[in-house]
Amino acid sequence: MILDGWFYTGAAIGMMSAIICIVATIFRNHPADSSILSLVAVELYLFVYAIYALISPVPLNGPAWEFWGYIFTALILPPIAFFWGITDKTRWSNLVMAAIGPTILVMIHRLQVIWHG
Repeated sequence: MILDGWFYTGAAIGMMSAIICIVATIFRNHPADSSILSLVAVELYLFVYAIYALISPVPLNGPAWEFWGYIFTALILPPIAFFWGITDKTRWSNLVMAAIGPTILVMIHRLQVIWHG
């Protein structure tokens, strides 16, 4: 399997988002702006990744619906966590947002497996 720059970029953004959100959980009693902005960075990365996958010839070895299902699911997770964070005004909303980074990391890894076979 090939892990390319897309994977490493997504891994870096996802893990930085998780670290920012965990630190916000420790020090804040409500959702931090930095946590919300880290989710925006994750969503922006996923949007660019989806556009790249859409315009590039995707050498899928498996079913295409699985690949696009992962992308769609990855794209809706950060907005769900964002709305959780702005409606739940406790410190634990930061922790919910922290779960998005590692989840996206796993999903990007799976997308790489599907893409490269």
